Formats: sequence, structure tokens, C-alpha cells
Amino acid sequence: MTTIIIGLLIPLLGTMLGSAFVFFMKKDMPVRVQKSLLGFASGVMVAASVWSLLIPAMEMEAPSGAWSVLPAAVGFLMGMGFLLALDELTPHLHLGSDKPEGPRSRLSRTAMLALAVTIHNLPEGMAVGIVFAGAENGVASISLTSAIAVSLGIALQNIPEGAIISMPMRAEGNSRWRSFLIGSLSGAVEPVGALAVLLLASVLVPVLPYMLAFAAGAMFYVVVEELIPEASNGQHSNLSTIGFAIGFVLMMVLDVVMG
Repeated sequence: MTTIIIGLLIPLLGTMLGSAFVFFMKKDMPVRVQKSLLGFASGVMVAASVWSLLIPAMEMEAPSGAWSVLPAAVGFLMGMGFLLALDELTPHLHLGSDKPEGPRSRLSRTAMLALAVTIHNLPEGMAVGIVFAGAENGVASISLTSAIAVSLGIALQNIPEGAIISMPMRAEGNSRWRSFLIGSLSGAVEPVGALAVLLLASVLVPVLPYMLAFAAGAMFYVVVEELIPEASNGQHSNLSTIGFAIGFVLMMVLDVVMG
């Protein structure tokens, strides 16, 4: 049980570590660094979605033959749709943008920036909770070590995310400690979401393939909707491509070696 608790908290620690960059950088994060980190985060999320979520979802349904892909396909589309609805219904502001998205609100720029990252951290928390639920319930294609690998991979990509949210908070005029706290709290939804899924594990087992694919779809939405456009916009997009390759390979190796 202790291992599971630690596994659920590891992604939050990654966010906190990234948010702590605000104490060491006096100015805005260099564009080259930001592009590289966005690409790295994208690569980790795509690899985790494929190796740790979609492939196990299909392997669990292997006895169904050609139809084994159906739960993965349905769950993936549901995850994409869920994040799309969340984007449409929640007021938020993407980094580097002056135009808020979602319904009109009186929230401050700081609050909407934090909310955007918090919303997109939800599927990552769900992914961690789902793989640990699978490991706890004896799903053959998901081991405890592979669940920890997913947790570590999410934590790695949370480091740049934490930095990318705390640094603009500082640029908005917030103190270093306030920027750090806002950046850290944006990742608090991950262990909460993971724990909620884990507590419902016994109920979710029959639909676990759908849930695995759901988390994958939600993470893909974040990558396609936010991370890749931000990483590719403007100069130095080649650095984001290199970062993507490194993140993808690192997560792939983690999953295979630890799985």
C-alpha cells in the first residue's frame, strides 16, 4: 500500500520541482528552454498513452480477436471528447495568449492560467490511478513496476509543466513563493484524481480497457490542443522536436524496462 501511495504522489513532486525553478531564474524562461521542455512533455505523454494505456487496453481484450480494438477506440474518443467539453465549459487562459477561452468570467489572468494547467493535469492523474488499479486487480498486462514507470514518466513531464506555469506567474507580478504555490497546486489535482479512480477500482475492473483508453485520449487531447501548438509556434521549433524525441524514447524505455 505504501508503494501505491508513493506512486500516486510522485507526479505531484515533479510539478513542485518544476515550480521551484521560479526561485532560481530571475527573468522569464528562455524561449529555447521552454520549447525544449514543451516538446519533452509531449513526447512523454504520447509514449505513456501508447505503451502504458492503449496497448494494455487492447491486450486485455485479446480473446475478442479483431474486436479487441473496440474498447480502446471507444475509450480513446470518449477521453478526447471529455477534454474538449472541459475546454469549452471552463474559463481558462493558455500560456502566451491574451484571449481567454471558455465562458466569460471575472477570474484574474493568474487564476485562468492556473486553471488551464489544472484542467489538463486531470487526465494524467487519472492515467496513474487507472494503471495502479489494473496492477492491484491482477490485470496480466499491467504490473506494479509498469504502474510506477507511468508515475515516473508523468512526474518527468510535470517538471517542465511546473516551470512553465510558475515562471509566467512570476512575470504577472506575483511573488516567488506565490508563483511556486500556484504552480505546485496546479498539480494537486493529479493525486486527487488518481486516488478517486483507485478507490473505485473494484467497480471499474469490467470497464478498465475503456478507462485506460479514456485516459490516453484525454492526454492526447492535451498534447494536440495545447503542447504541440505552443512548442511549434514561432522560432526554435526544431528544439521542441528534439525534446519530443527524447521524451518519447525515455518514456518508452521506462515502460519496457520496468514493465
